[in-house]
Amino acid sequence: MKEDSALKLMETEFEILTYMLYAFVIFIVIVAIKDIFFNKKHTIKHNFPVVGHLRYLLEKIGPELRQYIVASNREELPFNRSQRTWIYASAKKENNYSGFGTDQDIYEPGHIFIKPAVFPFNVKKDHINFADPAFLPCAKVIGLASNRAKPFRPYSVVNISAMSYGSLSAAAVESMNKGALKAGCYHNTGEGGLSPYHSFGADVVFHFGTGYFGVRDDEGNFSIPKIKKLVEEKPFVKAIEIKLSQGAKPGKGGVLPAAKVTKEISEIRHVPIGKDVLSPVNHSAFSNMEELVDFVESIAENTGLPVGIKSAVGKMDQWEELALIMKKTGKGPDFITIDGGEGGTGAAPPAFADSVSLPLVHAFSNVYKVFAKHGLTNRVVFIASGKLGFPANALMAFSMGADLINVAREAMISIGCIQAQVCHTNRCPAGIATNSKWLQAGVDPTLKSERFYNYVKNLRKEILEITHACGYEHPCQMKMEDVELSAGGHELTKTLKENYGYEKADVPFVSFANLKDNYLGGVNKTVLEKA
Repeated sequence: MKEDSALKLMETEFEILTYMLYAFVIFIVIVAIKDIFFNKKHTIKHNFPVVGHLRYLLEKIGPELRQYIVASNREELPFNRSQRTWIYASAKKENNYSGFGTDQDIYEPGHIFIKPAVFPFNVKKDHINFADPAFLPCAKVIGLASNRAKPFRPYSVVNISAMSYGSLSAAAVESMNKGALKAGCYHNTGEGGLSPYHSFGADVVFHFGTGYFGVRDDEGNFSIPKIKKLVEEKPFVKAIEIKLSQGAKPGKGGVLPAAKVTKEISEIRHVPIGKDVLSPVNHSAFSNMEELVDFVESIAENTGLPVGIKSAVGKMDQWEELALIMKKTGKGPDFITIDGGEGGTGAAPPAFADSVSLPLVHAFSNVYKVFAKHGLTNRVVFIASGKLGFPANALMAFSMGADLINVAREAMISIGCIQAQVCHTNRCPAGIATNSKWLQAGVDPTLKSERFYNYVKNLRKEILEITHACGYEHPCQMKMEDVELSAGGHELTKTLKENYGYEKADVPFVSFANLKDNYLGGVNKTVLEKA
């Protein structure tokens, strides 16, 4: 009896497998017929029916395959595997050290050499960094030199760059904001307006571009009453940034298709539902440097907050004009964010991303030299942005004159971005750069905020450790002579000063104790008390 039952079961299973095989063969035949007779778009599928589909599958998952199978540790761009691994390990509180020496080609042109001192800076037991190795506030106070009503000293020299809600998912923005609250970072809103997801307690820099989203009237013009109301209702907004251009696509506006304008985005951006949202190429509130300076002053007077500008860099004549106006009038931006042509999270045509605007080191040095020539370096807080979320890169920027650095893609990687490079498709597999509810459901803000906090804390800690190795207490004390860029042989390697033709100005820094004891406007109270 048992043998008969077992035999019948085997026969049934064999029949099922046979039917499945028939179904598979029929499916293959249908696909082949479709590829040969009905496919009009893809030559490969026509010439190699069925098998040709593998080509498009491999193309789709190519970036992921190259990351983990093909590329070496130091080969990929924008961020190689070694860089991503360091961020992941730092964010997860894992071992972020390396062993058996570097696998970096240290003779490669452009390699950064930081010159240590024979006797490092001694962090004694009574020094704040002895208890908190990651305590690293900005040495300057934004808006103090201009006598703004509400000057602001950022608690952290590492902060979140401009990334809009809509470009990033709600879960990603929330994760970063909650992590920024723990780390004491400010969180730049990006030009998409101030969303509920930017509002979990971290200091915020409100950023707007040519669309004036969140502070526009019904005709799309900038509205002083709306920005006054925003600042009054949202006291965590500590500074305002006007975007002139961004490194990803300077001189080009953008379009948010009507299909993406949800009720929530409509309310945040003050735009109508059901219509394409345009970011024009030019600002309507000003059209030259004199008008820009007047616009900055008008916002500062009406809000009391420091006001700055963000720009990619190309031609220098208008930067010279801005410096001359500021020198003559004592007016103008309180901070300047230089965005490198390396690009960032913003989608852009390849020609813009590859070739339009200068990379950070050239862009920053060109602008800083203009302001140094006119004695304005202590009037302005300089912010650098462009792949600086690593200790050596950050210290190079500080040595060149940066007072703060902003990180964008590094922040995304810390909360789970895998560099799939599909930010512009709404199909981000990690749920970071997508509006898909399903994809972003995998992003847990409680966990990811902790990872962002760990990343920033580790980055500041290593920046300080290298600073101390160079004999200084704060990275603002780093000099151009302290960093060399390789050009192959040692006789060709030059210091930053020799490469870029200037020396950064001294920052009026006394000590960490002085920073902590004096005005730290805008600092999250809980973070300051912890320090």
